[in-house]
Amino acid sequence: MEYRHDRPALLVYLGTLMAEAATQLAQLNGNGRPDGLHERFLGWARARDGRMFHVNHEPGAEIHHTDPFAVPVDRRSPVRRLRGRLAAPVTLWTAPGPAGLTVSSTLVAEGEPDRLLGLIDPESDLWAAVEETRRFAVTPLSPSHRQLADRFAGLFPSPGGLFATGTWTQTDYGPVPSDAGGWAGCRLDNAREYGWGLLVEATIETVELAEETDPLLHYRGRYRELT
Repeated sequence: MEYRHDRPALLVYLGTLMAEAATQLAQLNGNGRPDGLHERFLGWARARDGRMFHVNHEPGAEIHHTDPFAVPVDRRSPVRRLRGRLAAPVTLWTAPGPAGLTVSSTLVAEGEPDRLLGLIDPESDLWAAVEETRRFAVTPLSPSHRQLADRFAGLFPSPGGLFATGTWTQTDYGPVPSDAGGWAGCRLDNAREYGWGLLVEATIETVELAEETDPLLHYRGRYRELT
């Protein structure tokens, strides 16, 4: 009931409990990393069709497949609904500082030179770092990076800072996850307001590719995988 009007706060709270459980379970299991905690702690907050479970607060009520925060269908923006039907790759943008942000609107354009476009939050720490250093790294994420994506999207707690957990490789363009299948180093060319976001235009200066992995996708408000 406390979080029924604040979904982000609910997810942060559940993420805190998940982090505590992961530590305790690892201690009980010989420091082995427990599996499936993300789905068990955070997955219940959404139904399989992408809607959020909530509790009917009437006496004797049950859990229902409805979202108390959802805008009625006849009042939803058709453009937003259209955008929700477009599957997008989930990427992590990082910059010296360090700073980082999960981005699901990244486009690569081949040419001479090769270019990269993306829409980001102009109020983010990432943009402040990119604006200062004029360079950043873009890493395509895989299904194993779900928790990392939530952390850099502000949906998962990050005690000690965003880069405090995980293994990172330091580059001139910013830290990149060491287990990533590859990354691109970019130089900022231009940025301008575009819709509610900031359209960033950059030149790709270097590309490092490792073993190819399946992409993590964002579709209708949820992470998806190739099937």
